Amino acid sequence: MSAEFDLAEVEHGLVGTRFAGRLHHLASVGSTNAMALEAAAGGARVGAWVADEQTAGRGRGGHHWHSAVGDGLYVTALVAPQIALADAAKIPLATGLAAQAAILETTGLRVDIRWPNDLMFGDRKCGGILVESVSDGDRLRYAAVGIGINVNHRAFPPDLALVASSLYLESERRYQREPLLVALLQHLDRELQALESGGRELLARFSDMS
Repeated sequence: MSAEFDLAEVEHGLVGTRFAGRLHHLASVGSTNAMALEAAAGGARVGAWVADEQTAGRGRGGHHWHSAVGDGLYVTALVAPQIALADAAKIPLATGLAAQAAILETTGLRVDIRWPNDLMFGDRKCGGILVESVSDGDRLRYAAVGIGINVNHRAFPPDLALVASSLYLESERRYQREPLLVALLQHLDRELQALESGGRELLARFSDMS
């Protein structure tokens, strides 16, 4: 698939969110999480990095993430919600709910959340979440929220073929990455706002929607 990416379209959709004016698009990068953490080490506290290809993408536990050029959505959001460190454990769940809502909104497909970090169609994984956080005492300093979604993959390497899926394989339709990214960051912004307000309903909504 073409790796063309309409940055202006996404920027327009992010107006009013914490990510407005802070989106960085790259053709190829080792890891978007690594870029976000590097920016955080330099003082940044909010932003989003999206790549057409990751050459060193990682999943939870250090597992490699298969990255086909232009076929997937590979993004990391750097965030610094004002929450206690104990509540930082809810960020993967909030991210999963945001991804679930964004996929449903833009494709009509309902993905399941296998907490804490997998997006599933049945027994096949179509996305993953990797949150890396840094604390400041008992408060969260910042978190790099990495999200990978298989969008237009038609096939996978043999070692993944039986356990992986994509939005395309589930629907036999191609999807543009830009609307999905806009919806994802919009929903993530709302989920983080709710988390800052206490997030008491988060687990209940997860039970209802997953």
